[in-house]
Amino acid sequence: MHLRLEDATAVREEENVIVRTRRKEVRKEMTVKTGQKCTAIRRIFVPESKLESIWKAISNSLSQTVIGNPLNKNVRMGSLAGEAQRKEVSKQVRKLLQHAELVYGTLDAFELVDADFDKGAFISPLLLKNENPFANTDVHEIEAFGPVSTIMPYKNADEAIGLAKMGKGSLCSTIVTSDEKEMKNYVTGAGTHHGRILILNKDCAAECTGHGSPLPMLIHGGPGRAGGGEEMGGMRGVMHYMQRVAVQGSPTAITKVTGVYQQHASTTDDEKHPFRKYFEEIKVGDSLLTHKRTVTAADISNFANLSWDHFYAHTDDTSLGDTLFEKTVAHGYFILSAAAGLFVDAGKGPVLLNYGLEECRFLKPVYAGSTIGVRLTCKEKLPQDQKEANEIPRGIVKWMVEVTDETGELVALATILTMVRKKSAL
Repeated sequence: MHLRLEDATAVREEENVIVRTRRKEVRKEMTVKTGQKCTAIRRIFVPESKLESIWKAISNSLSQTVIGNPLNKNVRMGSLAGEAQRKEVSKQVRKLLQHAELVYGTLDAFELVDADFDKGAFISPLLLKNENPFANTDVHEIEAFGPVSTIMPYKNADEAIGLAKMGKGSLCSTIVTSDEKEMKNYVTGAGTHHGRILILNKDCAAECTGHGSPLPMLIHGGPGRAGGGEEMGGMRGVMHYMQRVAVQGSPTAITKVTGVYQQHASTTDDEKHPFRKYFEEIKVGDSLLTHKRTVTAADISNFANLSWDHFYAHTDDTSLGDTLFEKTVAHGYFILSAAAGLFVDAGKGPVLLNYGLEECRFLKPVYAGSTIGVRLTCKEKLPQDQKEANEIPRGIVKWMVEVTDETGELVALATILTMVRKKSAL
């Protein structure tokens, strides 16, 4: 994409980075698995003024690819899957050549390392050039499933977006740019036709997984010809092969079936404090209703001084006009801390440490004079594997923390996690 930088030295430096990054990414995507993967780059869009320099740079990069027997440590690209695949790729390339020019590579025999061209399904990386991609549209319709890409020019960002969308749905697209406006315009413009868009520049090039290698948690799939939607990304890929069912029922019923506590389900109150129980002894639904505590103005002031959080709503009565608050309000984190003070058992026991916090919400203002109490309920248990013999056997327990005021209304809701020792450790 175009760059719009004012300093001439910066322009040259950024352009060199962009050209190197683009060239490297194209070569990698064309030659990895001999281009036989769904995410390989098939169409390369470059500014019209840079078409010649970029296709020559890519060609020079491709010329350094050693082709032959993959068992040879010097070889960087092997053969296609078989002779039938080579014939199919050659057939598709010849269709593309009706409206394009071959600027690098050959469909004929070429030199190999530690391999025989007549005995293997080898093919050269092939770079084609289509100088009029809006009129000669075969390049957007025909796919040669091998190390084949076509480079084509665009005049402006709108043309680049238009060309990208002419593919009628792609798994992924990459924009190589450092221009914030252009990256935003491309993503919002071409996003409708792609499952994933990689923004590639000097800031992420060294660590990025690349155009054709999405992270496991990302969506793999896309609209139209790319598969019609989400495919094999992360958990989606696992669930694609699993039987699933929606279960409808009361909170208590859902808790019993899933083993995960649902708010408003029945609980089990026990004289033994939950923090005095080992991991095996804790049951989902085990609950503790704490004593109550009245929040004072001194609490609010002291917490502001301790935390250095002097946000006006906590410290300045005169600034509360046109706000949600009637008077200075207690910090949400003070309410959470005060809740911990109410439900924590102070003595040494099976609880090893506080592991984290999830899904925290502050639902209602708490003012000086309000009285709060807490219900702590075991929400879920997650056993942990013992990786080393000297590790303490333990698991993670998720606790639902419900903080209410004197009216019985929720003022805060959170999930805290504790690491709890297993009894088998003794």
